[in-house]
Amino acid sequence: MSTSYTVVTLVAAAMVAFSATSVFLRAAWVVKPIADYGIPMAWLPWLGTAKAAGAVGLVAGLFVPVVGVVAGVALVLYFAGAVVTVVRARWYTHVPYPLMYAAPVIGALALGLAA
Repeated sequence: MSTSYTVVTLVAAAMVAFSATSVFLRAAWVVKPIADYGIPMAWLPWLGTAKAAGAVGLVAGLFVPVVGVVAGVALVLYFAGAVVTVVRARWYTHVPYPLMYAAPVIGALALGLAA
């Protein structure tokens, strides 16, 4: 296992965990755009849980690689869905936000698969 894979994975997990925590705490800067996109507020616990599980899975993947791959793929799909949701809501200026969280996950996934 390379140092770069470990660092990128831990950064990705920290960013996704921060995003999950923001959803769980219903931070206004997260909840308002989600409502503006047309996502029901009842979905917030599920969205936060998916992100939290992905963050835990990335860290677990440092010890059990297949878990990290599954978590990475799931998170990439999650954030791809977020991009689609933002585009469907026509909030094009918000597209970079899910991509910002997806980028380190993609990097961790690529480094993990290359190892």
